[in-house]
This record gives sequence, structure tokens and C-alpha cells, in this order.
Amino acid sequence: MKKLSLLVAAIFVAISLQAQKNALPEPKVSTVAALQAQIKAHIDQTKFEHCMWGVKVVSLETGKVLFDRNGDKLMKPASNAKMYTGSLALDRLGADFRIKTSFYAQSKPEDGVVRGDLIVYGRGDPSMSWRFNDKDYSKSLQPVVDAFVAAGVKRVEGNLIGDESYFHCAPYGSDWAWDDIQNYYGAPVSALNLDDNAVDLVFKPAREIGQHAIIEMKPATTYLKVINRTTTVAKGKKSNVTIYRPLGQNVVYFWGDVAIGSNVTDAVSIDNPALWFVTMLKERLAKAGIEVTGGVSSVNWLDRQAEPVDYSKMVEVVSVQSRSMAEIVKGCMKPSQNQYAHLLLLQAGVHSSFTNKNQFTDDAGIAEERKFMAEIGQERGTVLLEDGSGLGRGGLVTPNASVKLLTAMSKHRCAEQFYDALPIAGVDGTLKSRFRGTFAEKNVHAKTGSLRYVNTISGYVTDRGGEKLVFSVMLNNYSLGRDTGRTSGRAESDKVVRMIADFAGRSDR
Repeated sequence: MKKLSLLVAAIFVAISLQAQKNALPEPKVSTVAALQAQIKAHIDQTKFEHCMWGVKVVSLETGKVLFDRNGDKLMKPASNAKMYTGSLALDRLGADFRIKTSFYAQSKPEDGVVRGDLIVYGRGDPSMSWRFNDKDYSKSLQPVVDAFVAAGVKRVEGNLIGDESYFHCAPYGSDWAWDDIQNYYGAPVSALNLDDNAVDLVFKPAREIGQHAIIEMKPATTYLKVINRTTTVAKGKKSNVTIYRPLGQNVVYFWGDVAIGSNVTDAVSIDNPALWFVTMLKERLAKAGIEVTGGVSSVNWLDRQAEPVDYSKMVEVVSVQSRSMAEIVKGCMKPSQNQYAHLLLLQAGVHSSFTNKNQFTDDAGIAEERKFMAEIGQERGTVLLEDGSGLGRGGLVTPNASVKLLTAMSKHRCAEQFYDALPIAGVDGTLKSRFRGTFAEKNVHAKTGSLRYVNTISGYVTDRGGEKLVFSVMLNNYSLGRDTGRTSGRAESDKVVRMIADFAGRSDR
């Protein structure tokens, strides 16, 4: 018995020592050669034999390269593409640029009455959203309502028409997958946008097992027709709801189980953003005591080609301005909002020298982006993006290009706004839950990116040696597969970033 007790005690001591060992921070390296060896040992593991790493680390202070693996190879950037779009918007439009939405009628209101149709002419403002209003859905259209009240408008004797003809292109980015676009992250883009063109959903159990679950929509709306095939199940059972919105429709099917004592949250995109905008606006105006006697409808750029309207000959009843471009870029980059990113590309395209009546707006935006890349010294063929967000699977960039972009933006007139727009490790955005308890926390400012089999992160860090570094870590074609010992691509990429942050040396030693 005594021997057994000693054996048990020895086992507990061994476990305790191993726990202490595991709790110790990774050894800090203080020479560039040691850092290179450390990163190389990680990315050369056999579990990565079927994928591709691209890693580039450069000192912002000396310009010296600390590490380079496949820096010149084209790889899928995922949402790292938003760095390119955000920097383009800041460079071409400026941090203080605002987007105007106009409300036109045939004549001035008389005695508070607009006689005839009221046309809402959008120019791509994404900021009429809960995202810019502390998640308060009721405030998204408040600036518009306030403008009408201030103008003394009490009644519109006509239809409310949403005109989204400002952009000449499809409502989705190039290579966006069809099965993405029913989701909030694949919501359509438009010259008229409201609440990210998506509806947030909360599924709650009914009072009795077997009944359909209760569906709460935010904002509350009848714009979506709901087919509810969900079922309330017993407490403790797994909750799982499937959503399907057929392409080009605003009919949404829900099925699955919602357990008593649980809530399930999700979101679904809407179709025809301009019609969504005026539908919700008519309801909001009515709540403010402003009646629209007619119906709602929308027109797009193809409609306007057939029936053009000269707005210079109409009366602008009211107008509202968007948030500043700096705020919009921040609202795009922090949460990695695809719709905002593509809208920024379209905004750059509209104001580009490449735009004309025969040019698609997104093509003009891409041409302007390539021009900007050439201006900051990017090698031709190293930035091959096809949409503004990175949701498209066709875009390619090199780690070298991302490092060069980040370096250029650190010296740009909008450097502060660009830096502030990046997620901060352990603090906000897509990095809120990452790097906590490490030297990278509150230190790494970087843009993340993820698609199936793709994980990227690129940005800035001040390492333990006090040197400011810029980095791009790209992992493509990586899958967990059947190897249960593998961790996610995000975790594997984060290990490299932690090594960079923990570097205690200097590039000039």
C-alpha cells in the first residue's frame, strides 16, 4: 500500500511538472537567424505538406527582411483583400468624404405636401445601419425621418420609388458563390442599402414541445415571407435550424429543432435592396406621422437606360449624408463586412477616370485599384483582385504585395485612419477573441481573412525588441482532414504571428 501511495504521488508530481512546463511561455529568440529557424520549424511540419505557406516579415524601421517564405507567390487572400479596398477608398476619396442620398420630387412641397412621386436616389451609402448606431435598428433611418420633419413634410401624394441606378453592375462581386448570397456575409450591394441588406434572426422555443419555434426578426419586417417548419423540442436536446432563401426571392424557409431553454441566432440576406429600403422607409415615415399615399417600387441601372431621368430638373426635397469615409472603412475592416468592402470598390469606380456609360462600375473600381497599386510600387501581376471583399474565390495577391501595401499606408496621409480601422488583437473586430494572454494582445493591428481552406492575417506589430514590424501570413489549401492532431488554419497562422511578436532582437543587429 505504501508503494502504491508513493507511485500515485510520483504520478501527481509528474503531472504537475508537465502542467508547469506547458504553462511556461515559448522561449523568446533574440537573433534573426533564430527567429527564421523558429518559424521554419513550424511551417515545415509534415501536416502542412499538402498546403502552401506564404510568410513575409519586414522591419518598418530598417526595411530589412526578417523572414520570407514564398513571398512572391500568388495566393488567395480571403478578407485580406479588404486592406486593398480600404486603402484605395481612403486614398482616392479621402478620410472626410461623405456619400449623399437625395430625395427628389417634380415640384417643391406646398403646405407640407409633396404632390407626385418621391424618388430616393442612392449613391451607395452603407452607413444607414444598426452597425453605426450601437445595434439600435430603430436609428438606421432616423436621419432621413428627421430631415423630412425638419423640412415640414407631412404627406406624400404619390409613390415612393427607390432608384439604385448610380452603380452600373451586378449586385454581387465577381466569383461570389451562389450558396453564399443568402447569408448575411453575401448580402447584395446597391446604391440604396439598409441594415446591411440583411435581417437578423432569433429562434425561440414555443411553450409546448412539437409546436413551431417563434421567429423574431431584427428589424421587424413583413418584407420577408416566412415559411416556418421548425419544431420545439425538449430541453437538453440539440438546437439546429437550417435556412434557405431561393435565389431572387424574399421567401425564406426555416426548418430544424429549437430546444426549450435555448435561443438560436442567425441572419439572412434580402433580395432587391432598393425595394427593401423604400418599404422600410414608408413604414418609418408613417410612424413619424408622414403618410405616403401610393405604393413602393424600385428601379435599377438597366431600367434607367431605358427610361432616363434628369435629376437636375427635379427638386431635391431633402438629402442626408453618410458617415465619413474613415468611419465607413473602419466599419468595413473591423468586422470584415463584405458588403461595405464591395461598396467601397464601387464608390472608387464611380469616381474613377476609368468610368464611363459603357463600363461596369466594379470593373472601373478594379482598374483604379491597379492604378493605385502601381503608384505605390507594386510589381505588375502581384495584385489580381476581382472584387472588393475577398469573398470571391478568384482573387490572388502575394505576401510581398500585402507587406508593400501596409508599408506604404504607414506613410500615407491617411495612415492614422487606416491603422485605426484594423482589428486589434484581443480587443475588437475579428481579432477580439484571439491572442489573449500573449505579447500580441493589444499590440497586433491586422486584417484577418478566411475562406474554406484559406486563412490569412497581415498587419503591424511592435515586437519584444521594440522594433516596428509589418507582416503577412498566408496559409492556403490547408484542411484538418482526418488528422485529429491538427488544429485550425487560424490557430496555425496565429502561432507564426506570436513568434513574430515575441521576437526580442533587432533587425539591424
